[in-house]
Amino acid sequence: MSQEAAEDADRRGGTGRSAVPLDEVDRRILDELTRDGRLSIRTLAERVHVSRTNAYARVERLLRDGVITGFSARVAPEAAGLGTSAYIALTIRQNTWREVSAELARVRYVEHVALLSGEHDVLALVRAPDNATLRDVVLDRVQRIAGVLATRSWLVFEEYDGVRSPWE
Repeated sequence: MSQEAAEDADRRGGTGRSAVPLDEVDRRILDELTRDGRLSIRTLAERVHVSRTNAYARVERLLRDGVITGFSARVAPEAAGLGTSAYIALTIRQNTWREVSAELARVRYVEHVALLSGEHDVLALVRAPDNATLRDVVLDRVQRIAGVLATRSWLVFEEYDGVRSPWE
């Protein structure tokens, strides 16, 4: 691979490294935005002790480089009517990850999907209104996806977000 191609891959994150190394100000910006993505550039600049122009340029760069992939609201599942949550581990036929993940993306109530190494191949977080709906999601939708060989479920009794940001 040429030096120029390697640098392009680095910028796109193709080598598993950040497109641009993050400095302390970038990390403080990420910390503030993960706490409240609705912050104005003015407030963000004040909190991280940089000018508004600098804060704006840095946020634009973090967006352009794919470090920040978007802004969203955090929703309390139970308050939104999704009182039953479970992690579903899937064992899939080798080389079916793309097809299985595409199908899982179409299943209502599947919130997150990850490809794993180890005993199970895929881990999905399902948030449903009740146990009957959860059962239907697992037995009628997930287990019928071509390539899924087996599932194992763990009901979530309680959960919390970590108290520390990785960007602090």
